[in-house]
Amino acid sequence: MPALPNDLRAYHEALATRGLARFGPGPRVHCHMGLVDRLPAPGTPALELRERLRASQEALLAELARAMGRFPDGGDVMDVGSGLGGSALYWAQEHRARVTAMVNVPAHLEQVRRFAHEAGVGDRVQARLASPEELQGRACFDALIAVENACALPRADWLRAARSWLKPGGVLAIADCFWVRPLVVHPSSDAWRTRLGSVRGLLAAAQEAGLELEVHDDVSARTVGFWTLTSELLVHEHMEHAPANARDLRAALNAVRMESQRDHLWLQQGLMDGGLEYALLVLRRER
Repeated sequence: MPALPNDLRAYHEALATRGLARFGPGPRVHCHMGLVDRLPAPGTPALELRERLRASQEALLAELARAMGRFPDGGDVMDVGSGLGGSALYWAQEHRARVTAMVNVPAHLEQVRRFAHEAGVGDRVQARLASPEELQGRACFDALIAVENACALPRADWLRAARSWLKPGGVLAIADCFWVRPLVVHPSSDAWRTRLGSVRGLLAAAQEAGLELEVHDDVSARTVGFWTLTSELLVHEHMEHAPANARDLRAALNAVRMESQRDHLWLQQGLMDGGLEYALLVLRRER
């Protein structure tokens, strides 16, 4: 696997810290978008918002498993860019998979192992640090699963490596956000958004690497509500630490709006108007 750039490693570390603070204490902590089909009433308490957001993240994993067709239950799975291991634990618990959790941040290795032990799947989840030397040329996996990590690495190199790790007939399953119109991506130094690419570009590189497209599902409309819930939860989180006087309270609410506009609204708008696409892709190694 190509080495992760330092800025992207720092991004994943910060993302995991926020995810653990928001959705902890574990063991299944996710650091990715989710699918929301129905929004709760305004004024929903923070605890329920957190529960709905976590459920939406697991709904995304369930939908990706559905897109894969017959999931290789009990098979060998690589979870790419496993974060705090939430998705790796999901595959191990819900599908009895033997999972190699490729972790981007060295400090997360022991945390993923601890969560796997707490979840009772310590014997089925092996956490490893992603590096160029890992598993070179070994066709040992029934599935590789990359949730919001497909755009992070040099695609041609990564897709060739992915094919070499798959058994003949194995699948690469991807859930990620892609641009449809490149100018829609919000200007930022954010290491994730600056690396967003197009579905067309990824599929061309996948075909060149010897992977055939089987499924392309656009679930953009179902991710919009995730950002609505996140923005509502952000208000709760700021209000928990907001001062009592009215002037400072207004300043706190303005800070929430600015953070939401910077981090959420451009994504939500792009997913609604077609400038961005959240796609589920399933590609197969035929031989």
